[in-house]
Amino acid sequence: VQLQASGGGLVQPGGSLRLSCAASGRTSAMAWFRQAPGQEREFVAAIRWRDRVTNYADSVKGRFTISRHNAQNTGYLQMNSLKPDDTAIYYCAGDTGSPIVSSLPVASTYNVWGQGTLVTVSS
Repeated sequence: VQLQASGGGLVQPGGSLRLSCAASGRTSAMAWFRQAPGQEREFVAAIRWRDRVTNYADSVKGRFTISRHNAQNTGYLQMNSLKPDDTAIYYCAGDTGSPIVSSLPVASTYNVWGQGTLVTVSS
């Protein structure tokens, strides 16, 4: 399975962006992680497909929504009310196994990763 992330760009504070992650095959769960310059990679959001269980980092709850287009095997991250602190390279990740809910925020859960897409929030 391969993942292709897209949708990053430059947006003003308060604006919105939608990231996409297209998978070449089936995954059981999908997540987004991000890494800002000089910082560690951090978890953003995840979804387990079979029951639509989601998990969000506290910093994005209420602003970001993770979802999926079933027919196209594509995941999305809708980002609203963006802040300068959201500036980072965003990576999508997929798991082809059977993840448990508690493992969704953990990077090592995922065995396939897409390339990053840069999101810059600035006026």
